[in-house]
Amino acid sequence: MKMLTTFGIALLIVALLVLAGIGFLGGIDSPLGWLSLAAIGGVAYLHKRLDKRAYMSWDESYSVGVRVLDEDHQRLLHLINNFQTAARYNTGEHFVRQALDELIDYTKTHFAREEQLMESNGYPDLEVHRKQHEEMIAKVGEEVARFEQDPDGTVDELLTFLKEWLIHHILGTDMEYGPFLNDKGVK
Repeated sequence: MKMLTTFGIALLIVALLVLAGIGFLGGIDSPLGWLSLAAIGGVAYLHKRLDKRAYMSWDESYSVGVRVLDEDHQRLLHLINNFQTAARYNTGEHFVRQALDELIDYTKTHFAREEQLMESNGYPDLEVHRKQHEEMIAKVGEEVARFEQDPDGTVDELLTFLKEWLIHHILGTDMEYGPFLNDKGVK
């Protein structure tokens, strides 16, 4: 899909360049030539805007009120974006796998840090939260197995799953422990 999209955009730009060249054969004041060049600029601008919207960015509404965990969440967003870039721009199987492995490894590190903070502060819903983490790791394992069988066909599904799960988890159960940990002096 990503190759088809890239090919389509490249083909459109080439067609517009040819159209501009034909337009300018009639003289430098040809509206067809200038309109074609403007359309190329428009295509590039739109592509950049749409591409940027596909990436995640930190929003203060995601803050759980615990600095180290907010930093972890920001890092996870960054790692998802890195994986997306590696997968979308055909950087090679090695870089895609490296980006995915780094994301998975850091997710486990974050989960361990989060659980340790909850445990050391007596968070009453620790076991429920821990179970969610275990389910996430298992689900990611399933999604990664599907991705390894068909990288091009499943990368968008994997990215959507990772993005939605992270935001849903932060805005859901992670928001519940923030005030509890803050009351214990963890900021």
